[in-house]
Amino acid sequence: MVEQKAFVLHVRPYKENQQLVELLTEFDGKVSALVYVGQSKRSIKKALLQPFLLLKVAFKENTKHNSRLRMLTRVEAHSKSYVLTKNSLYSAFYVNELLVRLLTDNIVCISLFFQYQSTLLALSQDIAIAPQLRIFELSLLDELGLTIDFTPVFEEDSDNVAGFYYVPEQGFVPAYHYAIKNITTPWFNTLHLQAIAQQNDDKRKAELVGIDQTFKLLMRHIFDHLLEGKPLNSRKLFVMKKYNTESVSYTHLTLPTKRIV
Repeated sequence: MVEQKAFVLHVRPYKENQQLVELLTEFDGKVSALVYVGQSKRSIKKALLQPFLLLKVAFKENTKHNSRLRMLTRVEAHSKSYVLTKNSLYSAFYVNELLVRLLTDNIVCISLFFQYQSTLLALSQDIAIAPQLRIFELSLLDELGLTIDFTPVFEEDSDNVAGFYYVPEQGFVPAYHYAIKNITTPWFNTLHLQAIAQQNDDKRKAELVGIDQTFKLLMRHIFDHLLEGKPLNSRKLFVMKKYNTESVSYTHLTLPTKRIV
């Protein structure tokens, strides 16, 4: 049993005194595991299986179920939990749901693990949230083998091009002026896309209004396709906040997952 760092992504009851937990681990990527938490309401394991707390865990193979489902045999806190509130908390739920929905179990993703940790640290600080989410989304796309190629937005930059469509599994396609009136597919501003590609060009980004919104819409377009159009439950938290509804606890935020047992 190799001890490693991990974060809880989602947890739900399984059988009597057991829980099914999905974790992002340092060495094994996303892991689905069963854990015995006992009958006591003061169970130490149950208290530790909370999101945004860096853990030290160890697993063993589960011979009673399929090989994807392990047994979580050891869990202890590695450090204090990240303090997240309001939009930072909702954004962290959003990140967790993306990982639960899109990552395949037991695929090593060490760089994504540390990017996730960096994202939680950034969200816990008083800095702009949107740029941190975009950085994480790009890292997740890289891990999924879907790195965005911005080359066409530089090569096809001409007076005939109004902007670019993003076609899944194909990439950026020019949106010509003569055609955009007859096509309902959303297209993105060329200058905005170029500025997004040049992440370090802060001066240019400051001169162009609407880049952050374009970046957000582009990411939403890409991830909606990956999620096959199924809505993210974590986005409901932002709607609830808008209407001053009481916040939902993490255990009541249901994240759709694939059946694994």
